[in-house]
Amino acid sequence: MFSIIINFVGSLMHFYVAHRLYALGPVRARVPARVWWVGAVVLWAFYLWGVQLGDAALDWRWWPGQFSMTWLGVLFCMTQYLLLADIITGFGFWLRTWAPRILALGAIAGVSVSGFAIFQAMRAPAIVEQEVTLPGLPKALDGTVLVAISDTHLGAQRRAEWLGARVDQINALDPDAVVMLGDQVEDEPINDAQLAPVLKRLRPAMGVWAITGNHEYYGDAGGTIHEFSAGGVKWLRDQHVEIAPGLHLAGLDDIGRARRGGRDVNAGLERMLPKRLDGATILLSHIPDPLLVERAAQKDIDLMLSGHTHGGQVWPFTYLAQREFPYLVGWYRIGHMQLVVSRGAGGWGPRMRLWQPGEIVKLTLRAQP
Repeated sequence: MFSIIINFVGSLMHFYVAHRLYALGPVRARVPARVWWVGAVVLWAFYLWGVQLGDAALDWRWWPGQFSMTWLGVLFCMTQYLLLADIITGFGFWLRTWAPRILALGAIAGVSVSGFAIFQAMRAPAIVEQEVTLPGLPKALDGTVLVAISDTHLGAQRRAEWLGARVDQINALDPDAVVMLGDQVEDEPINDAQLAPVLKRLRPAMGVWAITGNHEYYGDAGGTIHEFSAGGVKWLRDQHVEIAPGLHLAGLDDIGRARRGGRDVNAGLERMLPKRLDGATILLSHIPDPLLVERAAQKDIDLMLSGHTHGGQVWPFTYLAQREFPYLVGWYRIGHMQLVVSRGAGGWGPRMRLWQPGEIVKLTLRAQP
């Protein structure tokens, strides 16, 4: 049903944009109507074909699938601004002298915003720095640097070479520990021979740790865990570890399956941490489910790190995402617990990010004065 709705809405936007762009004088003067509409129909058919193929495959099917997803994003941006222009002019019945110019401005705005969104998705993730004071952190660990990277979504469009550039960014931050917060892959293991050597270039003293996200379980989670383990990554699956005296990492296996099945999202947390650990505890959970966040705060977790939301990725989906995930992006305090939700370094669906650029998070841990 979801696919049918997406195809229907995408088709409406496609032909609306085609119709409004052909209403522009310079376009009509240069392109015969028959050529324009035959081209629009061919592009629409290619778009539907690509949507059916999807963009998760690791072979040639990724290209038409990714084109279709990005084209859907472009159509969404174009529709917003063209529709705004039509509303302002009453679809040409008001401001008749200015209507063509306003429509042209809407088209220019749509193309510009679409281009900027693609640029934001293609550029290197930004480094976001945050200092967090953890009451239980031993004085000897004051200044410990933890780097978090989430939602890399490795697959056909992001391979080991892309991750290698992110490793360079991380190494430049001189981290003591690195954590990967889930959705390391798009769906399936990427089967790239260069992945393990790239991961082995990460050598923080306290290790490289990972948790699963929902996308790992959309494919062969065991295969993904194996190929990352070959690169020296250690996985926490409803487990906790003391990475330095008085500093604990607790990692939850993906809770997405529990959410979809209506099961208790806190079950893994209760099993893993039946009581408070001595020192400071950092909880890693890919999904910042509000029930989980509240329970973690009740259990005296000091810091929780999550991803998953992408910050909404493309505005105005930010507002829709926030209805499901009130802790959408950035830093929050819940009781005495702090929560940091990353926008993620990669992306999902359209190769677009609008006002929500990718990021890698550098956290400097401070002991209580």
